[in-house]
Amino acid sequence: MALYILIAFIAIPLIEIALFIEVGDWIGLWPTLAAIVLTALAGTTMLRIQGLATLSRARSEMDRGELPARELFDAFCLGIAGVLLLVPGFFTDAIGLLLFIPIFRTWLRRVLGHNIKVHSMSAHGHAAYRQQRDSNTIDADYVDITNEDDPQHEESSPKELTNDEDSDPSKRGEGGSKWVR
Repeated sequence: MALYILIAFIAIPLIEIALFIEVGDWIGLWPTLAAIVLTALAGTTMLRIQGLATLSRARSEMDRGELPARELFDAFCLGIAGVLLLVPGFFTDAIGLLLFIPIFRTWLRRVLGHNIKVHSMSAHGHAAYRQQRDSNTIDADYVDITNEDDPQHEESSPKELTNDEDSDPSKRGEGGSKWVR
């Protein structure tokens, strides 16, 4: 693996230099520089559009209780594509543009997918994103806004909550909660 990285660090700059020389001879210096800047701008715009769409799909899958493995792979590919388009060069731009094409990402996912296995477990032994949503449950944070200078504000320590399932239902408070003080 280290050998492949070393080869890439040597080969990619050489390929880019050769392409700069050839394209510069073909269309001239200023059009070559303009093309490099335009590909960086186009890559940023494409990353924003496709990235937000991928994020939306991932949220939708998580809301359904599914692991968004496909969207995570797409987000990874889009991130790599964005970096490659920001790096000056035609070779890296071509690879970056390929990663923006959904059909290419699907093909790449199938090719690499044979070696990748996704496992998602929670501490309770079931899928981590699977949660039963109770319509009576409200998940919230709070901030105590009582005025401590107010004479009616009494200083008290927090009360400990216990899960007392066997307690009398009349002690459970409103809404039938099983948590009592």
